[in-house]
Amino acid sequence: MSNNNTNKKFNLSGPLAFAIALLVLAVFVPINLIAAYGDKVIDMTPSGKYTLSPITEKLLDDASDKKLDVYFLSELNDLQEVPRYLPLYHTLTELEKHDNITLHAFDPNKHPDIIAELNPDNRFSVGSGDVFIKCEDTVKWINFKKIFQQDASGILEYAGEELIASAINVCTSGNLPTVYFLTGYSDKTMSGNYSGYADAIKNDNYAVEELDLSTVDEVPDKAAILYLAGPTKDISDSDRDKISAYLDQGGAISMLIPPCDTKGRFENIEYLLSKFEISMDYNIITEENSSYQLRDRDGEQSEYVFTISYPDYSQTNEYSENLTADINTLLQNDYNTYMPGISNTRTFREISSGSALIEKAPIMLNLPDTDPSLAQNMEMLHYSNKSTAMGGDADTKKAAAERSYSEQVYGYYSYNKQSGAKLIVIGSDDIIDDNNFTPHIVGSRVLTLFTNTWLFDSDVSMGIGTKSNAYDTMSFHSGEEATAKMRIFTIVPIAVALLGVVVWLKRRYA
Repeated sequence: MSNNNTNKKFNLSGPLAFAIALLVLAVFVPINLIAAYGDKVIDMTPSGKYTLSPITEKLLDDASDKKLDVYFLSELNDLQEVPRYLPLYHTLTELEKHDNITLHAFDPNKHPDIIAELNPDNRFSVGSGDVFIKCEDTVKWINFKKIFQQDASGILEYAGEELIASAINVCTSGNLPTVYFLTGYSDKTMSGNYSGYADAIKNDNYAVEELDLSTVDEVPDKAAILYLAGPTKDISDSDRDKISAYLDQGGAISMLIPPCDTKGRFENIEYLLSKFEISMDYNIITEENSSYQLRDRDGEQSEYVFTISYPDYSQTNEYSENLTADINTLLQNDYNTYMPGISNTRTFREISSGSALIEKAPIMLNLPDTDPSLAQNMEMLHYSNKSTAMGGDADTKKAAAERSYSEQVYGYYSYNKQSGAKLIVIGSDDIIDDNNFTPHIVGSRVLTLFTNTWLFDSDVSMGIGTKSNAYDTMSFHSGEEATAKMRIFTIVPIAVALLGVVVWLKRRYA
């Protein structure tokens, strides 16, 4: 007797297959909907782009008693729908899970009232996608352009968590780094002369205040940068000692010292400059080459307003800093907007020293009449800048005359590698003075603003760093080698698949 069940096969066609398909959909569709609703992400990236780092988690735990508001100036869907912006989306949504953090995501064009509260006096250049962190009265702005950056290879990097964690750290500590304009050395004031420039500094996430050193025992601890702008008299011995102590502890100072007709020398200011191996000349510079002369505020061509250059140190290993790189890039892209000029300036010189602890270099120079490419050596270069003595004493008058028709330096940076102290010194304050500023010197104003970041970086490093995808690469010595490898990677998977099919055919009735 034959067994009818011996060769019976399990048939997956027809109504049964349709029923199984419906069952699969009934199970997996709800699972996917639940997962999407819960927004659960398994972060498989080596750098952890989609999860908060332990550093951020600890920072949030430590600040759990502080109420934080996080403002994202766009709809969250705008991030969720663009794959490369997903890291920021997940950073913001992870922050929102903490009880003390409230996330506000909105179109800034629809809520100008909120923007006005976050950005009083329009001190920030706010745009769509920017982030604000607010804790009580302290607000820190994060430009969207900083959140996503490209490395030298063009690979997109995510710096958002580092920047947001830094902002939270600053805001919960209660104080932004403060830039102090020192008062008492001239009739000029921050509110009366430098308010526009002060607002630009605030735009870079600093607080800006005035400081009369005679009223305090020492430079305040929260000082990030001291500004000595437009002095017409020397500082006192007591103030010199306070600034000197601040610099010995790694402080930063920016001196904008225009020419002024005073009796005697600024001995205490000279003392502070000497700590950075820089000396000042008591002179005022005029440009005799009419092709280099620029227009003053009245629109008249002036010998006191002229074109200069910003030396680029990217092609040399002599200096560790290159403070003029960004302004030179702007000049290459839009020269007419960022004209490299200066007005009513004095000059400076280096004090010769064999110390390896001080690094100093010019950031503003005069232009030669001779095309440097045509000159056989530096001695053949001719300059048309005249130096006229102003202020000082008999010795400085003689030195001022020697500065004519030679290479002149109108600005230096100097860095003490041992103490960490930093100096920017420039021979004019017109570049930041609202009452004397002219568009022809905007390049020098922008450069001065850029140097603040070098003097003190307001974005505190949290040690999180940028995050990016990991990429594996293969190198081939020839096209033939590449073709051979591609064939292997194509044929082997196909062969394995075919082998599987053969095994399945042989065993399908087993």
